[in-house]
Amino acid sequence: MRIRGVGQAREWGAAHPWAVDAGLALLVQAAVTMPFVVPRPPELEPATWSAYGLTALTVLPLVWRRRAPMAVLLAVLATSALYRLALEGPGQPLPYQGLLCVYTIAVLAPAWQRAVTAGLLLVAVPVSVWLNTQSARELTFSLFVFAAAYVLGRLTDARQRAHLVEAERAAARERARIAREMHDILSHAVSLMIVQAEAGPVAVRRAPERAEAAFEAISATGRDAMDQLRRMLGVLRDEDSGDGRSPQPDLAELPALLDRVRAGGLDVRYETSGGLAGLPAPLAATAYRIAQEALTNTVRHARARTATVRIDRSGALLTVLVRDDGRGPRTTPGRAAGHGLAGMRERAAAHGGTATAGPGPDGRGFEVRVELPVPSPAEVGA
Repeated sequence: MRIRGVGQAREWGAAHPWAVDAGLALLVQAAVTMPFVVPRPPELEPATWSAYGLTALTVLPLVWRRRAPMAVLLAVLATSALYRLALEGPGQPLPYQGLLCVYTIAVLAPAWQRAVTAGLLLVAVPVSVWLNTQSARELTFSLFVFAAAYVLGRLTDARQRAHLVEAERAAARERARIAREMHDILSHAVSLMIVQAEAGPVAVRRAPERAEAAFEAISATGRDAMDQLRRMLGVLRDEDSGDGRSPQPDLAELPALLDRVRAGGLDVRYETSGGLAGLPAPLAATAYRIAQEALTNTVRHARARTATVRIDRSGALLTVLVRDDGRGPRTTPGRAAGHGLAGMRERAAAHGGTATAGPGPDGRGFEVRVELPVPSPAEVGA
């Protein structure tokens, strides 16, 4: 809960920079007010309202620190010099305004502005110390705190850049995931519809009842693809709706998928072992998609008559095996592997698993084997 609160505070601050800068200015103003409310020794002149007003004037530019950091630094240096030379006001234990300006420049400003700031400080800090105490100890301390503010700013900039890079990588991974989902849904549906449509004219002439079944299969396949796409796009439009919608299928939907494949003329056997209940939803969805893509490749390329889908859970390992009796892998020289097999490997790797594809037993047909580690309940809840 604490981490979530910090994240929400950061999001609010990013959305309301003016409010954050105004709050920081008020905080600095409270800090510089302390020497004015603490009783001064009798030998010193009492603090005046004019001195306090000029102190407030050194703080006011901080409200614009992110919009014009160099200009704010120059304004703070000028008003601070005026305060030191023109009025006899209480000193400050730390140069709060200057430190905040240096930190902001280190985070936001380009390299040339950072170099100019370093040059200004190398002049302004010794002059300020000479006008104040002429102490080597104060000079060393002042240089140290300004250097610390600069280093902290550069570290903050590096962290923000790292977060930006990670956000871009996460967005790229999400785009790749959506592309795989779209590929699996559309490739499978279109492949089955093409097979049914090509067989339709022959069935109309020779077996009208089979033609009717083919058209029903085309319709069912199209409706299923539209339903999956609608669910996916619905989640993308409203990720926080909380209505339980998900574009990810489950292994319970696999028999219906196999029925649609059978309607296309491929005899598919389905075998399970080990008990598939209780699998984590992402893992079950991955197993479904792998079986779907493997059957799609069989329908499109294998010229097979039969296929076997076997899903076996043995301890902490889930194995998905899809085998057909088709013509086997293509051996065309220089031919690159298709997106389907690459997508299977990516899905398996995302769960720490492996995917292999090649000739079936005795070199006949084609076989896809994917092994996926099954996380423990503690790992799922972590």
